[in-house]
Amino acid sequence: MIVLVLLGILVLTVGGCVCVVWAARGGPRWVRGVATATLAAGELVRHSQKDRRRSHTSSGDG
Repeated sequence: MIVLVLLGILVLTVGGCVCVVWAARGGPRWVRGVATATLAAGELVRHSQKDRRRSHTSSGDG
């Protein structure tokens, strides 16, 4: 079951990356929408990782 979930996440990630490249080359409107959503999700993940690192370093100062 967990393998199917991870495989689904992998397929969505690869598909999102393909849409980002396709949108950069002038793809249709729906591709640009998927690319925007993919880039926004990447920014959210990056931001949450920065917050997680900050909370670990600040909690260690005591």
